[in-house]
Amino acid sequence: MRICIYDDRRAADFGPLTATRPASDLLCGLTTLAEKQARFFRADGVGYLVRPELAPLLKARDPAVPVNDPAWLRAAPTVLVNSRWVAPPRPFPGPAYRDLFTGGTAVGVCGGEVAFASAGHAQLQAVSPVTVDDCIHDWAQALPGVEAGGHVVRRPWELVDLNAAQIAADFAAACDPTAAGFHPAGFALVGPADRLYLHPSARIDPMVVADTTAGPVWIGEGAVVTAFTRLEGPCAIGPHTQLFGAKVKAGTTLGPHCRVGGEVEASILLGYANKYHDGFLGHSYVGEWVNLAAATGTADLRCDYRPVTVKINGEVVNSGRLKVGSIFGDHARTGLGVLLDAGTVVGPFAAVLPSGRLAPRVVPGFARTGPDGTTPAPDLEELFATADRAMRRRGKELTPELRAVYAASSGRRVAESEPATLPLRRTA
Repeated sequence: MRICIYDDRRAADFGPLTATRPASDLLCGLTTLAEKQARFFRADGVGYLVRPELAPLLKARDPAVPVNDPAWLRAAPTVLVNSRWVAPPRPFPGPAYRDLFTGGTAVGVCGGEVAFASAGHAQLQAVSPVTVDDCIHDWAQALPGVEAGGHVVRRPWELVDLNAAQIAADFAAACDPTAAGFHPAGFALVGPADRLYLHPSARIDPMVVADTTAGPVWIGEGAVVTAFTRLEGPCAIGPHTQLFGAKVKAGTTLGPHCRVGGEVEASILLGYANKYHDGFLGHSYVGEWVNLAAATGTADLRCDYRPVTVKINGEVVNSGRLKVGSIFGDHARTGLGVLLDAGTVVGPFAAVLPSGRLAPRVVPGFARTGPDGTTPAPDLEELFATADRAMRRRGKELTPELRAVYAASSGRRVAESEPATLPLRRTA
């Protein structure tokens, strides 16, 4: 079965995370939303409908993947899948269900929203990144609906809420029971052994504790876990991530190539993030290449125990939750001892400097805030040069496609021909 994952208008409500990626790239549990959707449909072909500025980035990542390709979309029966849908962990049941959604006759509904839709060849002629919202709306009115299961999420904190259950569900779906339970000498396991998975290439020091009483603990390929780290399931440690005497509490997913110390609770780090030193990160969602300096603290609970409000995508939203931490866009940075209030949103490439008080609850992307207030970064090229240096330290680089996405998210025009790395300045 072929699926085409589309970003609808509400994907922007995950900003700053979706300022630089499609919503389907967001991580929840052990996998991205796109991986869950492909698994559910047993997809043998996956395409995308995204904002035009994201298309070159996705094509560069995998040239074989169709992106905003009308010819591919209309060449065969295709199910359109909402990128915000957290699909159930098990594939859909049986050939009859498959026939229903390859015949162009139904819409999958979840919580009053469309999770996916199968339309006939004639309807697909009208679909594009610009028209997909209107097409889906029309089909939802005209075609029969069936219960899709899963969750269609609307805000970043909903992914944080779901993360613990998704870790457990993904673990059950993906972990070979014969591979579970192994742990080296000096590793302390509290709880059932069949809820522990350590990749054979992971390096685990003595005096590490994993508590699987409340859920599984997953440690990926090449991960390094140093002594005095405590892992409380459900939690997931991504490939090549390093933990330094960290306290990782339930509901936490650390993506690939992170460096983490201190205390992390019920949070998701997409990957390549630094939180090397002590400090608390709770109920937060962290984009890629974020650097949280020593003693950075994120509050996740109001002192009056009222629901946390968050200003996101220009709208102040009552989360309806007592605990919401911070949301960080890609390449955001904090200084030593920065204090962030519950419901803080830090945009891409923003720098938050210590001021002796709580930082602003909204820090715009490509801005700098500190004792002297908030000012926009005057030079995007210098920010991109810094980003390129940071990425090269992890074996990556700021590609032209990624640079163009970052520039588009800034709202400023940057010459495509300029290099990502600035020449060194001469000094007298």
